[in-house]
Amino acid sequence: MGKRDEALTNANLVENGNARARWYAAYTLPRHEKAVAGLLLGEEIEAYLPLYCAVHRWNLRMAKVELPLFPGYVFVRMMITDKVRVLAHPGVIRLVGFKGRAAALSDSEIETLRSTLAVYRAKPYPYLNPGKKIRIRSGPFTGLDGKIVRRKGKMRLVVSIDLIQRSILLELDAAEANLAN
Repeated sequence: MGKRDEALTNANLVENGNARARWYAAYTLPRHEKAVAGLLLGEEIEAYLPLYCAVHRWNLRMAKVELPLFPGYVFVRMMITDKVRVLAHPGVIRLVGFKGRAAALSDSEIETLRSTLAVYRAKPYPYLNPGKKIRIRSGPFTGLDGKIVRRKGKMRLVVSIDLIQRSILLELDAAEANLAN
């Protein structure tokens, strides 16, 4: 990280002389996302675990289960000085980052994800490697970057979060949004 990048990071962490809480992605042990989110919330650390509903079949019965939309990840809003408290929880492996430093997600990215998932159903989708990106300029998906996928005559939007290399699939009505390259 260069001096300029470090200065920008420090400027982003300090507003009006006060450090502020940022969103980070915590990488968890497999199938520990719900437990980690519950423990963090119990300690009054803001955690966000987006879930989706799926139907699983065990033996001869069907059951609806809520599964993490981004398996292996819990989003945590904290000050970087609280890193040790988060990493002390069983099930948390590390905070996602680069060169040993946790990388913060933008507040707008998490808020857009929350507001979109409050209105639309989503499910996991294989991560898309960088390619032609599309930004939606209007409609309920305003501000999201993604790639349009057509399957069986339906339009769907795949939204990728590059930091954790995960994607989700959202159903998209072509009349709802204006797309631009």
